[in-house]
Amino acid sequence: MARRWLFAVVAGVAFSMLSDRPLPALSGGGEYDPEVIPADFVDEIDNPYFTMIPGTKFFYEKETEEGLETVVVQVTHTKKVIMGVTCTQIRDTVRLDGELVEDTLDWFAQHKDGTVWYFGEFSTDFEDGEVSGHEGSWEAGVDGAKPGIIMLAEPKKGRSYRQEYYPGVAEDMGKVLSLDEEVEIEIGEFEECLMTREWTPLERGVREHKYYAPGVGLVLVVDLETGDELELVGIE
Repeated sequence: MARRWLFAVVAGVAFSMLSDRPLPALSGGGEYDPEVIPADFVDEIDNPYFTMIPGTKFFYEKETEEGLETVVVQVTHTKKVIMGVTCTQIRDTVRLDGELVEDTLDWFAQHKDGTVWYFGEFSTDFEDGEVSGHEGSWEAGVDGAKPGIIMLAEPKKGRSYRQEYYPGVAEDMGKVLSLDEEVEIEIGEFEECLMTREWTPLERGVREHKYYAPGVGLVLVVDLETGDELELVGIE
């Protein structure tokens, strides 16, 4: 979660994935077993807060104590079938002062109700130009890993949800804090933004606020521990 930008479904699909109050499954104390019905997923990802059109690139920047971090999120034309669901592959590359430090493939699919599910990622970390590991990688349906939610169809204030679930490896969580935030960054001003808090029980103290503008997507990430801000600087 530390470097990734990413970046609960409605009745009848997977009750344990979301709640107005955290369920035992959300806090790690109960069974988490979302039902995946491949026929209930659609080809496109057009959730207004998380629209992923193949060929689109999102560019982000963050000033850190280590240097300038740049992130490029590319929506590819590649598809991957996971648990019978055809997922869109997103490539997320992170550079620090121009040097590649992480290259990740994420897999998402949208349910017919508009909820965007997260089916896994394969992350490659680099150090001094050499591969140093694949920490945080997981794939739904493999070794007990299960899909989560990256974006709700109808976000409601106070709603919590699992974003990913591979015990001990990937357990990111999200909670809706607001639906009417104003965000002002260098490339413009955005109104009626969705604001979430995201965290993981695997890394104590690691918490972020993320802001999603309707019709645009993720525009700002604030690290609550360091105060560093990852801003959208362009879309291609």
